[in-house]
Amino acid sequence: MAYASMLLSTRASPCLPLRRIIYRCAMSATDISAYKETFARRMAMAGIKPHHRIAVGVSGGPDSMALCALSAGWKSDGSVKKNDVSGFVDGLLGIVVDHRLRPESSDEANLVRDRVHKMCVRCEIVCCDWPDGRPKQGHLQEAAREMRYQHFVDLCIKQQFSILLIAHHADDQAELLVLRLSRNSGVMGLAGMAFVSQLFPQQISPNQGVLLVRPMLEFSKHDIYKICQGSNLEWVEDPTNKSMMFARNRIRSSLASLSSYSFWSEVQSLISACRLTRAYVDKVCRELISQSLTISEFGYATIDLEKLNPTEVDDLCLTQYMTTVIQFIAQKHRPVRGRSSRLLLDYTRGVPCKSSLTVAGCNLSPAPGSKGRKIDVSFSVESLDSSKNASTLYNCLSDFHFEESRLHTETGDIISELNLRSNLPIHEKSSVPFVHAKSPMDILNEAKKINLIGDFTLKELSLLQLEEQNRFSSSNEAKTGKGEFHKRTSEGALSMHLEPGHACHFMSRFLITYGVYYSTSNKNVDHHCQFCQTSSEKEVTIRHMVDADWLFLGRVYRSHYIEKGVDPGTSFNKSEVEFSDYMVLSAAKALEALRFIPASARRALPVVVNNQDLILSMPSVGFRCCPCINVEADFRPRVPLGGGYNSYL
Repeated sequence: MAYASMLLSTRASPCLPLRRIIYRCAMSATDISAYKETFARRMAMAGIKPHHRIAVGVSGGPDSMALCALSAGWKSDGSVKKNDVSGFVDGLLGIVVDHRLRPESSDEANLVRDRVHKMCVRCEIVCCDWPDGRPKQGHLQEAAREMRYQHFVDLCIKQQFSILLIAHHADDQAELLVLRLSRNSGVMGLAGMAFVSQLFPQQISPNQGVLLVRPMLEFSKHDIYKICQGSNLEWVEDPTNKSMMFARNRIRSSLASLSSYSFWSEVQSLISACRLTRAYVDKVCRELISQSLTISEFGYATIDLEKLNPTEVDDLCLTQYMTTVIQFIAQKHRPVRGRSSRLLLDYTRGVPCKSSLTVAGCNLSPAPGSKGRKIDVSFSVESLDSSKNASTLYNCLSDFHFEESRLHTETGDIISELNLRSNLPIHEKSSVPFVHAKSPMDILNEAKKINLIGDFTLKELSLLQLEEQNRFSSSNEAKTGKGEFHKRTSEGALSMHLEPGHACHFMSRFLITYGVYYSTSNKNVDHHCQFCQTSSEKEVTIRHMVDADWLFLGRVYRSHYIEKGVDPGTSFNKSEVEFSDYMVLSAAKALEALRFIPASARRALPVVVNNQDLILSMPSVGFRCCPCINVEADFRPRVPLGGGYNSYL
């Protein structure tokens, strides 16, 4: 009754303005020692120790305030002292994101910061800018979430915090389960949020992003309120959490009416079983990758179908394998679903492979000389949305050298320890549920069959799924223009400018560094280059390769024969040939390298041009018009193969 009355007291009145409502638990003798012990155990499971530098995402609600209090207490219990000057717990930072979507949000952010400070936790506010205007209603929550996590990661990197704690709890997992049931997710989606995962910045990274940990997944909302009560915390309730326009809020409201303990217990058992299955699939996927996949320094992958033996791999495991490869090559976070997933399965199982396929931002084709026994997977530049800048510019080379040398040492050590811990034999497939389930209803029915859930839970989950699914379908039909994307002309190439001493992460795939530029007047350069002369402003442009670039290299190479009076079978005028011997030799080297790179992969390679679009360098294949152009390209995807570390159990 006390919990029910507390929930009733937090319900916003429809007569009140749309403002956050402030709550405070009265002093109470509530003992939260058991929650502290559980929190400490979960932190240990994640490989985190009190001396680590930890940031906490704080919204001001009861969940994040409880997390902040538990984190501060855990550090203090671990003998971490408060700073003598500031009075804050060392190595702990609260981060409040002001989305600036409501007039009063700035005042509320300041209020939350002050309350976090009272817990002896240093806290900073980061503010969101919306250059394209406020997100549309149907995409508001998703856009706000993406912006929030981007700011979390950026601040963690800036201030050298390798670990980020988020206050998701067991009720959030249940809501996500129903939401994904309504979207026809498979077992990989129904497994919910990972206990430990990684976030990667929109910038150069040594493939060790910020470690994202959810230490409160064992706690229910009821537990959260008890922690707040026992810690005498104040919090605010966001009124948007009551709006029935958002799917999560509708699901939360429906689940609130299901107070049966057995229902909630069975839902958590179902989620745990899905997580076990996901862990099994990921383990199989990692082994298949180590056996059958080769990553080229030129940004494409080759799958050895004989080693993969796709006809003997379960649909679920093979789908995850192909999704992992596609996401890595295309550097996309969203998994491959629906028709695209089916196309990939059918294509991969078509041994020997005799055709090509373009799907999910990648080109798949038989590897040359393999007789269809190998598949090349390369990035499709045609999939790029030129309305979004897919590259990141750095003002000086020291920006990322600093990050690589110091930022992620702590994260790397934790991940290495966790990987050693999780290096266990794969479970027998017979002991893992849902491997052969084809639909969400298959999963629910199998869960009922193996006594994970009962009739009541099966019925209620099915009703919730159908209700939200119908809303989702109706909403999609009512929307117009959804799924449209910006098209580019065939001549349009993604490009960005770069100055000496700068670097960029081009298309989230290649690290481009532009060294010191030596003008042709430099005494150490004893030749004359028409291409360098036109770049007197020293700024260059990076773009991806087009067909004309390949023809240009051939033209340079054939000029060698014209100078010797040999007819190379070309039609260009001998008087136009002004290429130096250095260029000819460099072009020959580049052409030799390009011969062994799939055509679709060539088009994704970076090319450096001057302000007249004259080619200065193709750094990936070693072409330079002269020694005074010092540009290097290193295939360094922002997100590593497999998306980084994940722990689901």
